[in-house]
Amino acid sequence: MKASTLIKVATKSIVKNKMRTLLTMLGIIIGVGAVIVMVAVGEGAQSQIEEQINNLGTNLIVITPGSSNQGGVSRGAGSFNRLTLEDAEKLERESLTLSGVSPVIMTRTQVVGGQGNWRSSIHGVSTSYPVVREWQVAAGLFFDQNDVRSQRKVALLGKTVADNLFPGEDPVGQQVRLRNVPFTVIGVMAEKGQTPEGNDQDDVILAPYTTVRNRLSGWSFIGQILASSFSPSDIPAAQEEIRLIMRESHDLSEWEEDDFTIRNQTDLAETASGTTEVMTLLLAAIASISLLVGGIGIMNIMLVSVTERTREIGIRMAIGARGYDVLTQFLVESIVMSLLGGLIGIGIGFAGASLLGRFTGWNTVVSPETVFIALIFSAGVGIFFGFYPARKAAALNPIDALRYE
Repeated sequence: MKASTLIKVATKSIVKNKMRTLLTMLGIIIGVGAVIVMVAVGEGAQSQIEEQINNLGTNLIVITPGSSNQGGVSRGAGSFNRLTLEDAEKLERESLTLSGVSPVIMTRTQVVGGQGNWRSSIHGVSTSYPVVREWQVAAGLFFDQNDVRSQRKVALLGKTVADNLFPGEDPVGQQVRLRNVPFTVIGVMAEKGQTPEGNDQDDVILAPYTTVRNRLSGWSFIGQILASSFSPSDIPAAQEEIRLIMRESHDLSEWEEDDFTIRNQTDLAETASGTTEVMTLLLAAIASISLLVGGIGIMNIMLVSVTERTREIGIRMAIGARGYDVLTQFLVESIVMSLLGGLIGIGIGFAGASLLGRFTGWNTVVSPETVFIALIFSAGVGIFFGFYPARKAAALNPIDALRYE
């Protein structure tokens, strides 16, 4: 029997019992729609994390104190601090693969100024910080090398700080007090958004690292050093160069472990998106149960259909149809029902993902790969659960089938 004829006969049989066909396909429709919505939520979260990672700086390299493994014992980055300003200055002076280097001296304090006060993080950084972080100044100017050398009390506000201290006003030129030390606001940074951990990057005040160290923190060691390579392809070479310069700066022997940790943007992205990938797979697995239920429904209905059409099968075999033809006919009916249910489910999945994103504000992404896999999976369900009823129909004895009442 020709393929076109098989599809035509299968479609006629499906249309003949519209309500039963719709109820049979309902499990497939719900399953495919649920899988698409759940995967769209997971992929949307992952794309949002990747965007937040990119917001940190395209070619960002982060140097933190402490080794992830010292003396055979895992201690974790930040467990032992030997990072100094001299390390950052040596990196900036001797490196060939870095486009910028900035120490980051962090402290937190109450900020008073404008129309009230606000508790925020203070980051002491160098003039290379905007290059390393790819962070533009929205209003005013960034401080220069003379400000760093002379330890000038100047600061740039993140958008969150500016909005809370100077709502509806221009903060540039205004005064703020950090631990009773007056600072002049010389600029406002462009909006950055949240980090993958959910921290507000705009809730920060930037000032020369010399000023922050001597006027606010007084610490000899620094929290981290940020650097950036000229291009993503230079990151591995830049990391190795940083490692060699840092080991020399810390006077480490060949047998001694690194007392610092170097991470690049890929490492940060993998760490942040690992949980999201597991959650996406879990959600998809839960939603796939509906497909299993839908497949069982198709098998049950096809078994009923074989029983109802036993006499029809006998007549077909009596006039020359082979068992293979009967098997193919019922299998095609099962596949057509699954594919129709899959197509309807894809449409519902698209609509559901869009509505969910609109009402919840979540980022949802429906990729072509997800749609293709859902469609193939629904066809596979039709083949798998339709094969047994089709084989049962093909195995009927023509004489017994003709006598069936």
